[in-house]
Amino acid sequence: MKQLIIHGDPGIRNGAIVRYQGDDGDGDGESEVVCFGINRNGEYHGPDRVQLWCTVGAEDEYEDYEKRNFTPHFLDVDRVDAEDVEVVRAKSDLAI
Repeated sequence: MKQLIIHGDPGIRNGAIVRYQGDDGDGDGESEVVCFGINRNGEYHGPDRVQLWCTVGAEDEYEDYEKRNFTPHFLDVDRVDAEDVEVVRAKSDLAI
């Protein structure tokens, strides 16, 4: 699990699956992750474009996210521009 800061808005919401160039540890530098939670910053006051602060990870880490079985301040952080993010799925299916 890690924090992903996206500069700009690629049009994603909670449950999105995104692919980006980052350090995922397997050598190729490309990561495909699920966005568990998204905080939108800079909408009114702030930088020239919005920033999305996403908590991301593999699908099997979602239970740890739900139970808050992690320390948010100690997550690794990746930064990427919205143009460099490939959106595989823009949002999760609606659960009623």
